[in-house]
Amino acid sequence: MKHIKGKDRRQSSLFPVSLEDAIDNENTVRALDNFVNGLDMEKLGFKVHFPENGRPAYHPATLLKLYIYGYMNKVRSSRQLEKECRRNIEVMWLLECLVPDHNTISNFRKDNPKAIKMVFRATVEIARNFGLIGATLIAGDSTKLRAQNSKKNNYNQKKIDRHIAYIDKKLAEYQGQLEKGDGDRKEVKGEIEKHRKRKQGYRELERKLGESGKEQISTSDPESRHMIVRNNITEVAYNLQSTVDARHCIPIDYKVTGNNDTKAMGNMLRRAKTILRTNGFTALYDKGYHTGSEFKTAHDLGIATLVAVPDIGRASRAPDPAYNAEHFEYDGKEDTYTCPQGHVLKSNGSRYKARNYFFKQYKTKSCRTCPVRGLCTTAKQNGKIIQRSEFKEFVDKNDERMAGNQELYKRRQAIVEHPFGTIKRQWGFDHIMTKRTRARASADVGLIFIAYNLKRILNLIGKKANIPVHRALNAILRAAERISGRPRPICRPKIIAAHFGPLSAKSLIFDYI
Repeated sequence: MKHIKGKDRRQSSLFPVSLEDAIDNENTVRALDNFVNGLDMEKLGFKVHFPENGRPAYHPATLLKLYIYGYMNKVRSSRQLEKECRRNIEVMWLLECLVPDHNTISNFRKDNPKAIKMVFRATVEIARNFGLIGATLIAGDSTKLRAQNSKKNNYNQKKIDRHIAYIDKKLAEYQGQLEKGDGDRKEVKGEIEKHRKRKQGYRELERKLGESGKEQISTSDPESRHMIVRNNITEVAYNLQSTVDARHCIPIDYKVTGNNDTKAMGNMLRRAKTILRTNGFTALYDKGYHTGSEFKTAHDLGIATLVAVPDIGRASRAPDPAYNAEHFEYDGKEDTYTCPQGHVLKSNGSRYKARNYFFKQYKTKSCRTCPVRGLCTTAKQNGKIIQRSEFKEFVDKNDERMAGNQELYKRRQAIVEHPFGTIKRQWGFDHIMTKRTRARASADVGLIFIAYNLKRILNLIGKKANIPVHRALNAILRAAERISGRPRPICRPKIIAAHFGPLSAKSLIFDYI
């Protein structure tokens, strides 16, 4: 039976193939190479100048290329990237046969979180200049990424107390053995010393927990938090906030936090306004972001929000839903509420302090004799009491917009879950590679989003076969000028692979000469 046969490995070639010839003209690695070459690394915050004496350092562009290539191809480990430098012909071409040590590779990621964030900004600017950012509708959400810290090494006060109580119990047992003369005295004393050291360690953890002012502390990655990941499953993780433009599901911003979503929306909207350079967009968020103070921030920024309305808590429900608080009409001029029975509820003028806001209370004496009191409230003495937050008017405006824009809101999940689904399900990036600080975690996430945006941009412009070349050139030039903060008059754009077949994503490759 005939089979296709390969070449003899020992056969030499009269015309050896160079690395340049081995990489196809439309290979995505060429676009990556020219993207990084077009960045002003020093302006972005990378360290470019090193002391003359000593061993030469790798240029940051070299390590950035390696990382972006790795993340685009599902390789994040510094040791694995080092292996790719030796065996992957695309990486050999990209790095010009350089082979950085895995420690050098790892240090680059953990030492440059801010500069990596600026590279991400460059991808957003390029997408904008290609017309891939609509800036009229955005969606925000969060996802949990597991930290490099096990649940075993995460502690709160209750867990510390439990460990100390167990150690005290064991110490009492060992002390009793010494007094009775049971067992090997030397062995028992060794156990006592071991448990005392463990107790000392927990006391030190208790001290650090108190100084931090937090409810929990992690030993391997101190800034990570024990949180619910999904369906009551908990992990020690980071909460990744992301803002995504609706036109082509391109992330425009990200932030790694250790907090939940309740106080996140306002800050993300403020950043989105700066990035998009407009407030003329609508923002979609799920009910986890339904917080009065955040609506006030959005109103001050001039941004319209569509945030899902959470279900009414059991404590706020009336026995008959027709008498829930939303059916009481508020009179802003008189500062009163009118119940469905026509009774007026008034405030005593005092403001009360809740955890994060102030509120007023409204009630009426008519409750005592009201014939439908049993349908309205379960309170036996004071009757119906309505609390009005200082942010209630902003909450009501959002809820009114939600009622009239249900179809628009339905797009939220498809917009913001597109990047998360690709990153976590398709690429398998469901955890943070770095540990010890949130800044290092941010660098890891930044590289993920850089890889995602570059892939997305190349795929999208590849579908636009009639995209004008001058528009593509202008996009790169304008992005480079904006990121570097200065014009580049000495740079002339050159298309190095624009004549290989119809215009496509991989043939839109640029260089600066």
